[in-house]
Amino acid sequence: MDLELTGKVAVVTGGSRGVGKAIACELAREGVDVVICGRSRDTLEAAAREVAGETGRRIVPVATDTTSRESVEQMVKETMAVLGRVDILVNNAATPGGLVQGSLADASEEGLLEDINTKVLGYFRCAKAVAPHMQRQGWGRIVNIGGLSGRRSGNISGLRNAAIVHLTKTLSDQLGPDGITVNLVHPGTTRTERSAPMYAERARRQGLTVEDVERQIAQEIAIRRIVDAKEVGYVVAFLSSPKATAITGEVIAAGGGSQRAVYQ
Repeated sequence: MDLELTGKVAVVTGGSRGVGKAIACELAREGVDVVICGRSRDTLEAAAREVAGETGRRIVPVATDTTSRESVEQMVKETMAVLGRVDILVNNAATPGGLVQGSLADASEEGLLEDINTKVLGYFRCAKAVAPHMQRQGWGRIVNIGGLSGRRSGNISGLRNAAIVHLTKTLSDQLGPDGITVNLVHPGTTRTERSAPMYAERARRQGLTVEDVERQIAQEIAIRRIVDAKEVGYVVAFLSSPKATAITGEVIAAGGGSQRAVYQ
C-alpha cells in the first residue's frame, strides 16, 4: 500500500533510540524527511546517520528538552528553517516505564512530577508548538505514544499514560476542523536495543537462558512473541498518512494482544 507520505516532514521526539528511532526509520522508508529530537546530541547524530544511511531520506538531529517550552519552540523553528514545513508530530519522549514503579511508601513525589512534566506536559508543549503550522496548511497528524500501563493498575507512573488518553481526545476535537488528526498508540512489551541486556540480566538472576526468559514473557502475549519496535512503527506510519483520515481521537494498542480485558 502506498501511504502517500513521500515529501512529508515529521518530528519524532525521543527519536534517537528504541521505539522512537524505529518510528523515525519507518516514516523515512515511506518517503518522509524526519527531525529526530532528544537530549543527547551525540546519540542523536549517530542515530541520524544510521537512519539516513538505511533510508536515503534527510534525518535532522535537533537536541531538545521537551520539559522546556523555549527548547520545544526552538526545535520547531529549526524544523521550519531546515525542512520548510511540519506535517507529522510523533510525541514519544519519556522515561521508559516511568520513574515511580514501586509501592506508595517508596514513591517519589519528585519522580512523579518529572514523569508528568516530561510525558504529559512535554506532549502538550510539542502539540502546541506545531499546531499553528499544521493549521495554516490545513493538514496534519499528531501521534502520541503511550504505554499499556495506562490500562492497568500496579505502576503509579502509569497515570501519565492514562492522562494522555484525555489529552489525545481533547486535541482531536479541537484540531479536527483544521484537517489535523490526533491519535494515541499504546505499545506493550517491545523489543528494542534495551531488551537484550535486560533479558540477559533477568536470565542470570533466575538461572535461565535468555530464550527461556523470552518464552516466559511471550506467554502473556496473544501472538506468543515479543513485538518488535519496527512493528509499532508500521502502526504509526499508517496513522500518520492520508489513508488514516477517518481515524482520530482513538487509542490503539500495539502490544500483540498482551491484555485480556475487553474495551468497547
